[in-house]
Amino acid sequence: MADTAPPLPREKRRKRRMRVAEPAPPTDRTAAVAPRRLTLGQRIKRDRVMLLLTLPGLLYFVVFHYVPLLGYVVAFQDYQPYLGYMHSVWVGFANFSAAFAEPAFWSATFNTLEIALVQLVFFFPVPIALALLLNSIASDRIRRFVQSVVYLPHFIGWVIIVSIFQQILGGAGMLPDVLGGMGLPRYDMMSDPDAFPWLLTLQVAWKDAGWGTIIILAALLNIDRQQYEAAAIDGAGPRRRLWHVTLPGIAPVLILLLILNLGQILSVGFEQILLQRDAVGPDAGEVLDTYVYYHGIKDNDWGVAAAVGLVKAVIGTALVLGANKFAHRLGHEGVYRGADR
Repeated sequence: MADTAPPLPREKRRKRRMRVAEPAPPTDRTAAVAPRRLTLGQRIKRDRVMLLLTLPGLLYFVVFHYVPLLGYVVAFQDYQPYLGYMHSVWVGFANFSAAFAEPAFWSATFNTLEIALVQLVFFFPVPIALALLLNSIASDRIRRFVQSVVYLPHFIGWVIIVSIFQQILGGAGMLPDVLGGMGLPRYDMMSDPDAFPWLLTLQVAWKDAGWGTIIILAALLNIDRQQYEAAAIDGAGPRRRLWHVTLPGIAPVLILLLILNLGQILSVGFEQILLQRDAVGPDAGEVLDTYVYYHGIKDNDWGVAAAVGLVKAVIGTALVLGANKFAHRLGHEGVYRGADR
């Protein structure tokens, strides 16, 4: 029988296993090297496919949103279409002074703010509540059917929607007939100036509440299901889970939507209001959008109309920047990240 080597002591066997397990020291060739920073041209070449996909959207914003900003020079001119931008007389801030001195401008501003605040308070929570209700439906088939039904009004034009409301709430509509049949006074909501902001909010809620749930439903899907299970194990009921899991989970999206709505607070729906302005009168139905239309298109007062539009743009930008900064102070990302985040 061949001779066998005597077994090694236990301590030597342990040291040999440790030497085998230890990684080899890095040589100069395998030493860690910091990754080389890519140049702009290299990054463009690397991401050329994604850049091509974003090109149509970029062109849309450039052509229809950024290039038209050059037209705001009209706000500082006595603009005449046959003279053009280059030859119209420069008047400085005279158009702004003329707009601010006109009572119709302040009436339109007050009506705009009133309608915007009513819609912000009473319409903004509607898509949130609707999304929570849709998310609680257990059956996928029923949920898809309900979603299709509530999405449908978004694709209906304002002319049809106003006609539908006229047939229901107008002077010869269904509601006044029901009230008259019950012996009560007939009520025409479509021509009531005091009810005009509430009527607009009701129309917007019926038309766009379902469409507004899309982003919120997507945010609800991103919440980890294990958080609900852990909360249920800890004894939290449906209301506690809603307050401590669901709402914090969708809070960043809600803050983003709120900031964007603040940026459009002075734009409350031109077509919708233009169709119903004459029914309630200019004192209640005139907003900044219709003011710009009637002064700029009807009366050919291009400079004053452009000045009012510029004021709207500046106020909307200031509201977005201010609300975004406030969101940063609360610890949220907002529309964009700050330089220190």
